[in-house]
Amino acid sequence: MNIYEKSLELHEKYEGKLAVVSKVPLETADDLSTYYSPGVAEPCRQIASDPSLAYKYTWKKNTVAVVSDGTAVLGLWNIGWLASLPVMEWKAILFKEFGWIDAVPIVLSTQDPQKIIEVVEAIAPTFGGINLEDIGAPQCFMIEEELKKRLNIPVFHDDQHGTAVVTLAGLINALKLAEKKLSEVKIVVSGAGAAGLPVVKLIALAGATNIIVFDSKGSIHSARTDLNDHKKEILHLNKNNETGSLAEVLVGADIFIGLSGQPDTIKAEEISKMADKPIIFALSNPDPEVHPLEAKKGWAFIIATGRSDFPNQLNNVLVFPGIFKGAFQNQLKQITDEHKIKAAYALANYTTNPSIEAILPSPLDKNVATIIANSLI
Repeated sequence: MNIYEKSLELHEKYEGKLAVVSKVPLETADDLSTYYSPGVAEPCRQIASDPSLAYKYTWKKNTVAVVSDGTAVLGLWNIGWLASLPVMEWKAILFKEFGWIDAVPIVLSTQDPQKIIEVVEAIAPTFGGINLEDIGAPQCFMIEEELKKRLNIPVFHDDQHGTAVVTLAGLINALKLAEKKLSEVKIVVSGAGAAGLPVVKLIALAGATNIIVFDSKGSIHSARTDLNDHKKEILHLNKNNETGSLAEVLVGADIFIGLSGQPDTIKAEEISKMADKPIIFALSNPDPEVHPLEAKKGWAFIIATGRSDFPNQLNNVLVFPGIFKGAFQNQLKQITDEHKIKAAYALANYTTNPSIEAILPSPLDKNVATIIANSLI
């Protein structure tokens, strides 16, 4: 039985992966009268007079909505909202297991950005934070920005910012091992969507100065007339305005970051022409831009993927539980770029002795969320 068959069997056996469990007893008539009628009337009255008391008397202070429209699910892309539900269930479990945060999976039967904004705004009072998930670009950028304006609780698109934080953390330690500086390396990024652009922007804020980004039409350079505003924002990072093919631009590059969703984008021969000690982050799931065994043939120094069956898994689970835990602990209304950079350095520095096959902690390390949360002060 392969991993896909096993997963399908277990999803059927358990009828999904998530359940709601009560925090309080329901054994006696006194339990019923205390937690329901008539006792529940009092916290209702208190919240009616002071809405902030919802954080004291309900689950709001420690609960996240995990919201998707199914437009960009893993490497499966637009498979629809209902088909995204197994992923949203799992994200809710990860919130609980690693951050001790309650999370509710919510898939929306619309892919209209304006309707998504309106629905999320309408349900937001139930939650202390909104985690947007698997929503494609460019609509994801507008949805998140508009919700940040409308809501007074943290809004975080994990595909954008969780990916950016874990990638920056991985780069920090990979560059330590390669004895290179972020401000001096040449970085090539394949993918300019929901994950690619935020990764580029965050590593630039952290000090990278030479980043050539490829979308489906080639490198992003000044002669392009088809660029949207989000891509225009990163034009200056293509320091030498390089316009060649991916293979041509990779020559002499120090780092390749794959976030394209396209497998077999690069080969061993192309990696062998990169700079000394090439760093390969092939992060598309389920199939990376280059298989680790192929990358090794090209003498890659460090290889990271988003998969758990290879060394150096750069997984968002290292980030989002701690981000929200820190946001709740510090009563943050927004998660800023400064918070993301702090989280990346906290994650990198937590790995006191990084190695070429362990640049970051295991995604199963349950101390990570606390480390990140404490960094957001």
